[in-house]
Amino acid sequence: MGCKCGSQIILCNLPVRFDTYTGCSHACKYCFVQKKQNISKIQRGETVEALRSFIEGKRCRDTAWCDWNIPIHWGGMSDPFQPIEKSIRASYECLKLLADTQYPFVVSTKGRLIADPEYLDLLARCNCVVQVSMVCSKYDQLEPGTPPYEERLKIVQTVAVRVQRVIIRIQPYMPEVFRDVMANIPRLAQAGVYGVVVEGMKFYKGKKGMVKIGGDHCYPLSVLRPQFTEIKAECHRNGMKFYSGENRLRSMGDDMCCCGIDGLKGFRGNDYNLCMLMNGKNPKATETMKTVGTGSCFRSIKQTAGASKKIDRQSFYGLMQEELLRKTDYYRQLFGIME
Repeated sequence: MGCKCGSQIILCNLPVRFDTYTGCSHACKYCFVQKKQNISKIQRGETVEALRSFIEGKRCRDTAWCDWNIPIHWGGMSDPFQPIEKSIRASYECLKLLADTQYPFVVSTKGRLIADPEYLDLLARCNCVVQVSMVCSKYDQLEPGTPPYEERLKIVQTVAVRVQRVIIRIQPYMPEVFRDVMANIPRLAQAGVYGVVVEGMKFYKGKKGMVKIGGDHCYPLSVLRPQFTEIKAECHRNGMKFYSGENRLRSMGDDMCCCGIDGLKGFRGNDYNLCMLMNGKNPKATETMKTVGTGSCFRSIKQTAGASKKIDRQSFYGLMQEELLRKTDYYRQLFGIME
């Protein structure tokens, strides 16, 4: 197993995912992964050998389109620093490799281990952005296996002085906690946070007042936009960046890439995606993307009969263009252009 890339390719600038574990002990009640699999069974995921292979430029079928050192998003499906890591140490081995090679990455966590001196010393040597997910204390009851919000704030304060950037993921955001989030922004700034990324909660079942976007039920923009506007202003008043992880409001962010990598040397994401195209950013495809056989990551989107053979005869660039032309109205809705 190696670094993976799938359906996120159409909307994310950092679509290459790496997970040292499958399953997660955080047991967050809103977790989207548990809709697809039993997350209580925790096992080792991708290996340090697979990570080394990617760092050395060896690409698998799903990442054949990428011929540069694109930053890896570590922890897309499972927290690399959940408690089991202390005994298995799979993430620690990867951290040593990443520190030695200086390969760029973004890591997402809610775990205590990032503040453990053994781990923090390695993180301090890495070329990375650390993302910590924390909305507010009212979410503590929804996240029974994680450190409480106030403890995470102390963890952030410890980590922020040692790494390049700490980004707070206010995800998944519910409008009911708007005032709590606003009250915490000055505290995040005091803790040394560089910026926040906000994304609204998505529900599988319909609720009153929600709008259906693809397979999800989401808060309408009439609810999210004014709150995002105030959160952004409060971030700026406190010297922090604001990023929107909400696809329909991505352009509200201080950068269209919501991971917080803007301006960092060596952090070049993939701009050639539908989110950028739909928002008029006019990104350019690389020559490698135009090569036949580089579009296998689209298999997760195109699952109709015979699609795999057709994909094998096309390029990443061609498939991205085809996806845009075939489903223009759908993507206008997904990226908030019609609502």
